[in-house]
Amino acid sequence: MAKTLIAFFSRADENYFGGAMRYIEVGNTEVVAGIMKDLTGADTFKIEMKKPYSAVYMTCIDEAKEDLKADRRPELVSFPDSIDQYDTIVLGYPNYWGTIPMAVATFLERFDFTGKTILPFCTNEGSGMGSSERDIKKYAKGANVKTGLSISGSRAAESKPSVEKWLKANNII
Repeated sequence: MAKTLIAFFSRADENYFGGAMRYIEVGNTEVVAGIMKDLTGADTFKIEMKKPYSAVYMTCIDEAKEDLKADRRPELVSFPDSIDQYDTIVLGYPNYWGTIPMAVATFLERFDFTGKTILPFCTNEGSGMGSSERDIKKYAKGANVKTGLSISGSRAAESKPSVEKWLKANNII
């Protein structure tokens, strides 16, 4: 039986919502990952940095930009013991500077994705998937990376219909 893992990087604290800053206790990507877990019953894994980005949005995006420019691999709190039992990894993240946060690259480079499918989803406020699908292919060697789902972060809580449609189209539910 096919088994799915929902792995995601998410950031709470001060976030950008369609032109304004707002403090949130649960990050937008985590909200969407929760909807996916409810729909699928899949296992979840939260990708967390040992040294998280700043709670202040503008500082956070500057830190993320520096990590991207330097091609850094931020150290993570933990990793799953293995991903061998999973056929599909639903991979969630916010769009940072047109691609995945570098913590997601740290996660991807840890495992062998040969023969596995990655379904990426990205929260953003208008920048879409950026180059993240192409970049995931670079970091997740051997993976079959499918077309991703772009979700407006400020509408994450209302994303269930589009999430359900995407998961059905990808034979997850």
